[in-house]
Amino acid sequence: MFKDRKDAGQKLAVALQAYKEDNPLVLAIPRGGVELGYEVSKVLGADFSLIICRKLPFPFNTESGFGAIAEDGSFFINELAATSVSKKKIEEIIAQQTLEIKRRIKRLRGAKPFPSIKGRTVILVDDGIAMGSTMHVAVELCKKQDAKKIIVAVPVASRVAIQKFSQMADEVVVLESPLDFSAVAQVYENWYDVSDKEVLDFL
Repeated sequence: MFKDRKDAGQKLAVALQAYKEDNPLVLAIPRGGVELGYEVSKVLGADFSLIICRKLPFPFNTESGFGAIAEDGSFFINELAATSVSKKKIEEIIAQQTLEIKRRIKRLRGAKPFPSIKGRTVILVDDGIAMGSTMHVAVELCKKQDAKKIIVAVPVASRVAIQKFSQMADEVVVLESPLDFSAVAQVYENWYDVSDKEVLDFL
């Protein structure tokens, strides 16, 4: 159990100490992963930036999703989950989330381009992984950009997600994986939605 995202980030940083000598670039997935990424980068003395990805939410339940899209256009769709959504609606949702990605790049990264990661070790940080769609597209983006090594680092993840990313990424660092895991929020004492303003405070 973690007190909050700061506590989780500090504990995650300890688990990532071995990568300090790799001169890594810490890439946080906003908004939830930003405070954790900041804490990790501070402890490792690493460069820090954002990788903008968005869940593709169900039209009837925006808390859940059937896939995700990254800022370079990489997208992942869970075909089984998406069977309840029409092709036309999927295209509409992708268009909506693409606009939100553009807004976040401008607002949260000051319209700066995605940092060069070719030949670098990158540490992808989020506040947890449930379904794993956003982390999936983040990993795909980093592969396309020729990162030397990709480390997925989160405080909590499902066992299915750990197995999946162990195959996709070079290494996976997860602090907790409860048997009864159902939502990322369950391992945080203080859980809340993060605002744009809070993200900007860490940049």
